Order: sequence, then structure tokens, then C-alpha cells
Amino acid sequence: MTTTRNFKPSLTKDELNELEAETYSGNICIVNTEEEAEAACSHLMKQKIVGFDTETKPSFTKGETHNVALMQISDSTNCYLFRLNQIGMPNCLAKFLKSKRVKKIGLSTKDDFRALAQIKNDLKPDNFIELQNYVTTFGIEEKSLSKIYAIVFGKRISKGQRLSNWEAEELSPKQQLYAALDAYATRKIFIELEGIVE
Repeated sequence: MTTTRNFKPSLTKDELNELEAETYSGNICIVNTEEEAEAACSHLMKQKIVGFDTETKPSFTKGETHNVALMQISDSTNCYLFRLNQIGMPNCLAKFLKSKRVKKIGLSTKDDFRALAQIKNDLKPDNFIELQNYVTTFGIEEKSLSKIYAIVFGKRISKGQRLSNWEAEELSPKQQLYAALDAYATRKIFIELEGIVE
């Protein structure tokens, strides 16, 4: 059953900045090997709905580009951080992304898919919900995750780590929390708007 609440269509930057910052308190599992990826995907395949996001090392030089470094997939209590810059695209992860069984919630997914095709060109993700389209049915006109989340939950998602080095040998605790929250937030928004009780 979808929610019938009325939401503000948009939010100003000042309104956003006044809100309390959201925090992530679930488990974070960093996936550095194919064996860890197999275990993570085995768990994720048993879920009904997951949140999805990716991170790429920023480029500050004209013409320089980077492949996706990190893929985050979150259930209700766990977020798996797949370090694609270290392990590439394991077959189990590609299979999961193509699975029709698990509903995956993301934002700007076309951009993500285009970038992931640079790693695995035959990847055809399936059963994805694009939040930017989905929230319009609730009168929400914003396109950014932070503003959509703020409208729905009245809390702010910090973007302080967005331009950090996602190809670092080890991800800092702040990077881990930022990455996990982004994936968790996409799922949480969908669960709330659908009126799903967990």
C-alpha cells in the first residue's frame, strides 16, 4: 500500500542545511575478494528489496576519467561495499544485478549503468526502480537524493565525502559511512513511500 501523505515538491538549499544530519547505524561489510563477493551476493539474493549506489574517484583534470570504484548494496540492516577497483565485476555480482527476483532501488541509475558498462560491457541490469521517476508520483520534484530524503524524512544527508578518493587502498570510516548511507537511503525512501512495514 503506497502512502497518501502530502510532500513538499521542493526544498531550498538553506532549508536543507538547517536540518539535522542523518547517520547510518547498520552493519558495513567491505567486499575485497571474489570469495567475499560470493558470500555477499548469496545473502543479497535472499532479499526482496535493496538499495543501490556507486562511487567513482573524482577527476580534476580535463579529459581524465575513472571507472566505478565502489558499488554499495544495502538491505534493511547491512550494506555491502563492493570494491570494484580491486575485484572488477565478479560473475555473482553481475548475476545479482540482472536478477528479476530482487527489486533494486537507485537514483540516476542510467548514469550508473553506463559507467558500469565500462567494466562489463554485456551487463544488463534488471528490476531496478529509478527514484527520480518514482517520487514524482508523490508530488516530489527534486532530483537529488539528499533533497528527496530531506523531504520524506526531515533529515539531511551530508555530501562531504562525495569528492574523496574512492580508489584509496583503504576506505576511511567517513567514506564507509557516507557510501553505506547513500545506498541505505534509496531503499528507505522507497519502503516509506510504498508503506511497507518491516
